[in-house]
Amino acid sequence: MSHNVTLFTPPPLDPSKARIENVLELTPVLDIGPDVFTNTRPLWHPPGARGIYGGAAIAQSLSAAMLTVPDDFAVHSMHCYFVLAGDSEIPILYHVERVRDGRSFITRTVQARQRGRPIFTTTLSFSRANSGGKKKIEHASRKPEVSLPNDPSPGSTRPFDDDIAGPFESRKAGVVNNLSPYPEDKRLRRFFRVRGKISNAGGHQAHLSALAYITDSHFIGTVSRVSNIPRFTSTAELQKALNALKNPSDLDDEDIARALKELKEEEAVELRRRLEGALSKAAVEEKKEDRREVGMMVSLDHSIHFHNPWAFRADDWMLSEMESPWAGEGRGLSIQKIWSSDGVLIATCMQEGVVRLKQDEPPRSKI
Repeated sequence: MSHNVTLFTPPPLDPSKARIENVLELTPVLDIGPDVFTNTRPLWHPPGARGIYGGAAIAQSLSAAMLTVPDDFAVHSMHCYFVLAGDSEIPILYHVERVRDGRSFITRTVQARQRGRPIFTTTLSFSRANSGGKKKIEHASRKPEVSLPNDPSPGSTRPFDDDIAGPFESRKAGVVNNLSPYPEDKRLRRFFRVRGKISNAGGHQAHLSALAYITDSHFIGTVSRVSNIPRFTSTAELQKALNALKNPSDLDDEDIARALKELKEEEAVELRRRLEGALSKAAVEEKKEDRREVGMMVSLDHSIHFHNPWAFRADDWMLSEMESPWAGEGRGLSIQKIWSSDGVLIATCMQEGVVRLKQDEPPRSKI
């Protein structure tokens, strides 16, 4: 490990905590200021990404802000902007600004910096528990009827000291309107949960940070997937990206094997479709010419509305449903709803990002 990956030497993993708690642990930097924190451990650089996994910056910024807020307040909204790609080999400093402390609401801003430059910024609002009064307006989108994965028990049987175990796991849960010719009609469903059991000491804050971490997974990719454009067009391309990982500590063999398996399944479906359709050679060649491949995919902004901060556990299965109502001008928008295992709508998220396709011709010079 390079000496400058983290500002301080990381302590041993705490076996009483879930892996996600260790991944998101922060260390105060009192020499700089009372509300400045840094990542205790190295951060993950996903395959094919320009920088660190965005969910880490989101979750650690939330964790930093919560360290300055009383326990009877919980985050209800978080609006984020990804400014620059984060480098997994350089420590991050999270600067928290106490914007406002009111009776019912508290506001914080957090700026994540590397080498003195902002790479991520967010504004968060917290509300006091039970501050809405006895009379309330209440409604929520219902959880789709989707069966839980076959292994409903929380966590993983993988030993804790296995350094390649990722902090959370996911399972596909189907696609709604998969055969629709309109990408905006499709809904992608997936189950998520963190590995292990979140500690009692972590409180609701640990579950909220874990949820924030997970919300960035598969999110902007919704834009290309509803249009049947894979992020990686071959197993070789995916494997090349995996081999280029700077810090694969959050991606384990099980996750890699599942990604390869899913990609092979998608290729098999495409091959079967060609055979069953008895496409002519000319049609096949025409299809190759019309093939669309993702050239660039980068998140620009990310927002989370936390609806029921105390009504879920991130180490239980949560159902996510993602859709993309719009794409154009080299950008795309994704919306995500997340329910707890018992059907409570716990969060609604939105993300916009740059989604550009590989071009057949180089861009024309500006005149």
